[in-house]
Amino acid sequence: MVRQRAQAKVNLTLRVLGRRTDGYHELESLVTFADVHDVVTLEPGAEGHVTVTGPFARDIGGENLLARTLTLLRDAEPRLGLGSVSLEKNLPVAAGLGGGSADAAALLRAVRHANPEYAVNVPWLDIASKLGADVPVCLGDRPALMWGIGENIAPVPQLPQVQAVIVNPRVPLSTADVFRELGAAPAAASTQPPVPSDLLQLNDLLGYMRARGNDLEHPAARLLPAIGEIKAALQAQPGCLLAAMSGSGPTCFGIFADQAHARLAADSIAGAHGGWWVKATSLQGSAAA
Repeated sequence: MVRQRAQAKVNLTLRVLGRRTDGYHELESLVTFADVHDVVTLEPGAEGHVTVTGPFARDIGGENLLARTLTLLRDAEPRLGLGSVSLEKNLPVAAGLGGGSADAAALLRAVRHANPEYAVNVPWLDIASKLGADVPVCLGDRPALMWGIGENIAPVPQLPQVQAVIVNPRVPLSTADVFRELGAAPAAASTQPPVPSDLLQLNDLLGYMRARGNDLEHPAARLLPAIGEIKAALQAQPGCLLAAMSGSGPTCFGIFADQAHARLAADSIAGAHGGWWVKATSLQGSAAA
């Protein structure tokens, strides 16, 4: 068996540069990963069988992205040893945490690990791009700047590990609906943005985040006012340095001065809002790479 953690993706910043003629959007986002995760297990045996367990298993609708991942892998290299796949679904669905994307990326890593003799024949990034805009950065599983429609990725050389609290209202929010509410103007020609290289100090990271923000936060909050409530709850906690929304929402996160403040804040918010999903966590820094 090969087991991979599918860590929650957190968009520290997210700029929407415009809408392309093909309907996709040009993006620029600083991404890292939290130490809360799903678990994907590849077990040799009968191929193509996917089972899902965990607290959010029932929330997955439509085709499971893992089944599509297996199909694309089989088409790319028929000699790959695949097998049965089990998913422990611990992350909320349609939450702005890239849960499905992280699951697909974890399966790609598991298959690559299990098939070293054929790995060179598989276009891993091409397959990741076909599976979704967030899958390439989740495949890398390290802090990165992503741009275009997610296919362009550059490692961020200096990013501090920070303590955070992640909060989701347990209400899914459609990414397509959020982009539709944004109503972005047509996109200009895409160019590579400068990769930030001076974010090693927490204050530098906070300044970078405040300057760029998340362009999807306001349209998402119009569709789901609970986002504003979550941000206010985070900002009201002692030690909260910044609160923001991840991805297209509705999950928000707060960055805290230290682990003790983060844990106290998570306990306080969970106690006051029993219906919310609340986790104290750490956000990966570049040193983890």
